[in-house]
Amino acid sequence: MRTTSGRGTEPDRSPPPGTLLVAAGAFLLTLALLLPLYVHDRVALLPADASLGLRLVDDDASYLDTATWTRVRGADLERDTRVEASAHGADWSAWEMTVETASADRVLDYWSRRVIVDRATGRAVNCCGEHVGGDRAVRQAGLVLYWPPGVPEGDHSFYDAEVRAAPAVVFEDDDEVAGLAVRRYAQSLGATQVPDSARDVPAALFDSGAEGTVSAARWIAVERTFWVEPVTGTVVNLEERRTETLRPTNGSGEVELLDADLALAEGQVSGYAEQARVRSLLLRGLERWAPMALGPMGALAVLAGLLGAWRSRSPAAEEDGGPVPEAGGDAPPVAKTG
Repeated sequence: MRTTSGRGTEPDRSPPPGTLLVAAGAFLLTLALLLPLYVHDRVALLPADASLGLRLVDDDASYLDTATWTRVRGADLERDTRVEASAHGADWSAWEMTVETASADRVLDYWSRRVIVDRATGRAVNCCGEHVGGDRAVRQAGLVLYWPPGVPEGDHSFYDAEVRAAPAVVFEDDDEVAGLAVRRYAQSLGATQVPDSARDVPAALFDSGAEGTVSAARWIAVERTFWVEPVTGTVVNLEERRTETLRPTNGSGEVELLDADLALAEGQVSGYAEQARVRSLLLRGLERWAPMALGPMGALAVLAGLLGAWRSRSPAAEEDGGPVPEAGGDAPPVAKTG
């Protein structure tokens, strides 16, 4: 019962019945829309700042030792790709990449690259000091390392910085790596001359009786296979069949420079597969599971709040909670007894 005084009735500051439930339900419904339409897309972006590496190995490679111009067979070979990425605006990332091919303590090849990556598409952007091996005239295009998160199966282009081209990567089939569902893609690069690779080499490499030197360029042919987790776009495994040769710039013949069947180191395969598994669960949760739970919960809360408000305004509720006469007012008439 309301207390009264000579100053009138104390105002009721509590919210109308059902208000809190309606507010909570509206909040949950808003979340159910924001998580898949906005939050998911921001979380799915490739990381702006990152440090990562790919280590491809072959324990039975062969190469031409250019210090002694002799053939080395059965060598342990590593091809390491290192990436240092930093934010470049809201939606881009600047990648400083280095690629080193080495056997034991001997470096066979080394080059660097700068590329601006669109974090939504995983593709190179022509901007902001990009270069390959110091060549700033290049215009990089196609995928750099990751696939776009959630992209439908299909063919893409993947940039090969050594030949300054982006050959197609073709979808082959669905597959599985470390218990993770993935898609398998293949890229074939026929023998192609590496720009600006001409150098003087012994003429005897191409003609056993020749003397002096000749100018020869480096040619490469590569068959690559990528295993990609489709929800995150992460490459969880990579294999590369690589053949490199030297060919005279003015003449015929060739000599094998490198022959290797490279594969991502086993520990890296399991590590990248686990990272992709965890991240794919997060993205699926934001896109599907959370909205499926929050939407019905929010709708039920709104309905419960509206029902509570309707019940509080029903005739029975108004009769039970009707106004009480103030003190000093007219009293209701009293029936007289005989």
